[in-house]
Amino acid sequence: MKKYNLFIGHSWTYDDEYKRLVKLLDARRYFSYRNYSVPKDDPLHTHGTDEELYNAIKQKISPSSVVLILAGVYATYSKWIDKEIDIAQKEFRTRKPIIAIQPRGSKRTSAKVKEVADKTVKWNRESIVSAIREVTRTWTKNRSY
Repeated sequence: MKKYNLFIGHSWTYDDEYKRLVKLLDARRYFSYRNYSVPKDDPLHTHGTDEELYNAIKQKISPSSVVLILAGVYATYSKWIDKEIDIAQKEFRTRKPIIAIQPRGSKRTSAKVKEVADKTVKWNRESIVSAIREVTRTWTKNRSY
C-alpha cells in the first residue's frame, strides 16, 4: 500500500478542524499517510520568529507530495495560509499540488484558496482520499526529475 506524504495547511485559530481532518484520514482503511504539518502546539508556533516558522513550514512541505488546505472563509485572512500556498507554489523546482477542502457544514469557502487549488473537494473522507490519490498519480506521471 502506498504511503502519501501530506502537509495540511490550516489556521491554528481553527485547530479543531485540523484535528477532525486528521481523525477522518486516520480512520480510512487502506489509506496510509505521513503528516508533515506544523501543529498548533509546535514550539515554533509560540516561541519562534516569523522567519523560523516560514523555514519550518518549507521543510515540512518539502517531502510532501500534496498540500491539503482547509478552505474555510477564515483562510482568506490568514497570512500563514498565504505563505503555505506561496511555499508550495514557488519554493521548489516543481510546485506541490494543492487540494482545497471545504470545511464540514461550511456554506462559504475561501475563494483565494479555491483559486490556487488543483482540486477542491467537500468534507467527505472518500472525496478527500480520492483527490489525494488522483492528484498524486497525475503529478507523478507529469513530473520530470
